Amino acid sequence: MKIAVAGKGGAGKTLVAAGIAYLLARTGYTTLAIDADSAPNLGFLLGLSSGDADAIVPVSKNEALITAKTGTGYPGVYTLNFNVDDVVLKYAVPTPAGVHLLVMGTVLSMGTGCTCPANSVIRALLHHLIIDRDEAVILDMEAGVEHIGRGTAESVDMMLVVSDANRQSLTIAGTIARTAHDAGIPRVALIGNRIVDVGQERVIVDFARAHNLVVTGIIPFDPAMVRAGIAGDAISALEGSDALCAIGDILSRINPERLKRPQARADTETLT
Repeated sequence: MKIAVAGKGGAGKTLVAAGIAYLLARTGYTTLAIDADSAPNLGFLLGLSSGDADAIVPVSKNEALITAKTGTGYPGVYTLNFNVDDVVLKYAVPTPAGVHLLVMGTVLSMGTGCTCPANSVIRALLHHLIIDRDEAVILDMEAGVEHIGRGTAESVDMMLVVSDANRQSLTIAGTIARTAHDAGIPRVALIGNRIVDVGQERVIVDFARAHNLVVTGIIPFDPAMVRAGIAGDAISALEGSDALCAIGDILSRINPERLKRPQARADTETLT
């Protein structure tokens, strides 16, 4: 299963992406998390240290990789005929959460037909990850709506749109959901996050009904999550918390059994 997670900045999309990836890996699925945010921080939640996370060069800024894939030796001329099968093996980083992480960086104007070398590599890589590979892929999208388009996540199985009960957050969630439907994504669902009471839950449910969306889960406001954020703890520190249990419930509703049945894995397994 290939899942994209989107939402307004600060709504909690990275928490949801990290939680789903962590729970899938813990269950035994080979899992790849893709950080496509312009301010990537998925690595921290997956347990990387600040030094290790900062050392990762996003694909969009990896000039050596982009040149190797698209360069022709002639200034201003590049090739569109390349494969990206080796990129995951070379650049995906194993994390303490049991998830491999690939930092994509900003996906610039993916729906506009831009054919610059960096975008060409990202476009080909996303297609390879979503279409050609068998493992679970969780895509943490850039915040907001501008990046959503056919070239970014059109072939994922599902898009989860995360929002709190704030009107601005819900408005953006509605725009993302509408754009995702227009892009042909087969399943689009809303997740309410940091919900403190029945009244806020009703706001989420009413909004979803008005916009013809399914609410696939409600994540309650959780002091443990706040403490983990202040301490800079990884998602594993939320074991047993209300928030991670709610994400587990969401995952069960998504039905991960649609994934290829996991194989027995050695501790030294890498993505190939």
